[in-house]
Amino acid sequence: MIRNPFHLVEYSPWPLTGSLGAMFLTLGMTSWFHNHGMTTMYIGLFLILMTMFQWWRDIIRESTFQGYHTAKVSLGMRLGMILFITSEVCFFFAFFWAYFHSSLAPNTEMGACWPPIYIEPLNPFQVPLLNTAILLASGVTVTWAHHSLMLGDHKEVVQSMILTIMLGVYFTFLQAQEYQETSFSISDSIYGATFFVATGFHGLHVIIGSMFLLTCLVRILYHHFSTNHHFGFEAAAWYWHFVDVVWLILYTCIYWWGS
Repeated sequence: MIRNPFHLVEYSPWPLTGSLGAMFLTLGMTSWFHNHGMTTMYIGLFLILMTMFQWWRDIIRESTFQGYHTAKVSLGMRLGMILFITSEVCFFFAFFWAYFHSSLAPNTEMGACWPPIYIEPLNPFQVPLLNTAILLASGVTVTWAHHSLMLGDHKEVVQSMILTIMLGVYFTFLQAQEYQETSFSISDSIYGATFFVATGFHGLHVIIGSMFLLTCLVRILYHHFSTNHHFGFEAAAWYWHFVDVVWLILYTCIYWWGS
């Protein structure tokens, strides 16, 4: 029998259930926005969470217990993660394009100034600055976790991962409080639309990144990672650093310059 370094993935229902979950979630949120109930959204959310749990379970089995993630497979996964983050860069680039399109040449409907004359922007040196410090600190702690993992220091890996997740949750809490205190809404001109869409999608990415890191923490507690075979953690760390960089650009352009 000739063995090769590639892994031929078995038939899986999770791409189908994930697609259905995304469809139901999108339709459900649209229905919710128009006050038609939240049942469809809950169905979509359940399908997404179920798909995440089951699909991650299968990948953990393939990599940890069946040994399918060879060096060649890991290289392909690294390239896939790089392409995914590149697509996320393009995703946020569209929001910044919309923001600068309006802010650099505001029209007369907005008072020919930016922010519009009836918008009171948030103070960039209060909660936004604190959130910046929190995310920068979380970038330090996740790097600490990575180096501890490569050194085989299990205790420090666990401590630094818990700190990183706590910082991510704290960021989300502060951003939710900030949204409740804003004097404008998403329907208040292009300023409100671009502000809440850009910062809101970033907040969603922080929540997703926190879930990635929490999954990695559980795997670390079960000793799924070795000092030289831990791409699952590296992918989560790359994603978290990407979230940090996007926030720095958001803070500089929207909170500080845009105010």
